[in-house]
Amino acid sequence: MASAKEYKNFINGCWVDSKSGDKYENRNPANNDDVVGAFQKSNAADVEEAVNAASEAFKKWRLVPAPHRGEILFNIANRLLKNKENFSSDMTREMGKILKETRGDTQEAIDMTFYMAGEGRRLFGVTTTSELKNKFNMTVRQPVGVCSFITPWNFPMAIPSWKMMPALICGNTVVIKPATDTPLSVVNLINACHEEGIPPGVVNLVTGSGSKLGDPLINNSAVKIVSFTGSTEIGRKVSEACASSFKHTCLEMGGKNIEIVMDDADLDLAVEGALWGAFGTSGQRCTATSRLICHEDVADKFSSMIVERVNKLKVGNGLDEKIEMGPMINQGQLDTVLKYIEIGKKEGAKLLCGGERLSGKDYDKGNFVQPTVFANVTRNMRIWKEEIFGPVLSIGTFSNFDEAVELANDTIYGLSASIYTRDINKAYTAMRDVNTGIFYVNAPTIGAETHLPFGGTKETGNGHREAGTAALDVFSEWKSVYVDFSGKLQRAQIDTEN
Repeated sequence: MASAKEYKNFINGCWVDSKSGDKYENRNPANNDDVVGAFQKSNAADVEEAVNAASEAFKKWRLVPAPHRGEILFNIANRLLKNKENFSSDMTREMGKILKETRGDTQEAIDMTFYMAGEGRRLFGVTTTSELKNKFNMTVRQPVGVCSFITPWNFPMAIPSWKMMPALICGNTVVIKPATDTPLSVVNLINACHEEGIPPGVVNLVTGSGSKLGDPLINNSAVKIVSFTGSTEIGRKVSEACASSFKHTCLEMGGKNIEIVMDDADLDLAVEGALWGAFGTSGQRCTATSRLICHEDVADKFSSMIVERVNKLKVGNGLDEKIEMGPMINQGQLDTVLKYIEIGKKEGAKLLCGGERLSGKDYDKGNFVQPTVFANVTRNMRIWKEEIFGPVLSIGTFSNFDEAVELANDTIYGLSASIYTRDINKAYTAMRDVNTGIFYVNAPTIGAETHLPFGGTKETGNGHREAGTAALDVFSEWKSVYVDFSGKLQRAQIDTEN
């Protein structure tokens, strides 16, 4: 710990030590000898200080003209762009995914920040007619107040940007707690805000354990919005905690996403999609392709093709440009993946490839597992139903299109799905009938873009969406304004016969 670079909390415009006086180490999941840094082990007092700073800053930030807020965000985006390579390298060290992917993660934060900067000159409401003479009606957006964000480790800069930038452009202030495994990427994001002159208290950062900081972040009466990305189990607890005080709550949770491969599909393309969808980010995505169903006429051929490609994937330290798949984020996640592989075997699924922890000089100091493919997976199996969050692809079969749609919807989640087909009628029918918040045609279940809403149905979320203009509805409240210039009392729904 003494030799590790130390990072501090950011509260009211200053980098400060935790009141606890304690720190924790963050290590590279590909090489546990590599200490990324020492971070503050914050406590409830740190959260209270951060929320108080955000609450005080809100009084002025809400009155800053939105175009000027947008100019600050535009400058932040440019700073992120300037530092993209350094931030991406930092992210690979702390999270493990390969450099191509961390560059994409950083780019997503850049894109979101530029996008929301532009909203500073929009934030459109509507004007509409009145049922009465000499009366003007309109709607405007208003900021809500202090927002607390609890963010995950798999997209350690992109997801914080999805939450921060729409919140800021709407005039809210922020307290963010990043995942304990990936705090450095949020430190880098907050530092970019600080360097571009965001006023003290508008953005605040506390690092540490979610079990210690979750309740203070949620239950403080000054917090008006809670945005959480993580497991459905924890998201349910967040929702329940917020309900009693009617806080706005945005939840982005689990997924058990499916790729449908029809008998007329371009199999080469479908294999490419499955490879990227299942093993990109080592399967550690809420949108990862964890289920795949093939038409029974092409299932054997497809399975042979995907196994051939999976066996050639290069697994290792993501800082090496030649590597195609990195490690699990930590030992606990590695253990979870290995547990589900054993469950799949015991349930009778056919292991086609992978299934073991990787060992040897390139792997012993990291959390590496082989990319794994199961066949003969049926809907009663746990590996069909439960989110694994690792590089495990479960393949089943179907005999006709209606069965494929039924199987696609056979999940408590509803985040993402895709279909590979040359039949435009089936593509549009699946687009309509598969109950997910995101749907792809001839593309994998991953690949969302920042200007479209992101989120899911059923137990994936609570109806809100992140990204795009839909995020503005999370971080603002509508006010309807009526201006009567008749000079007399007019009663809506009554005095309409004028």
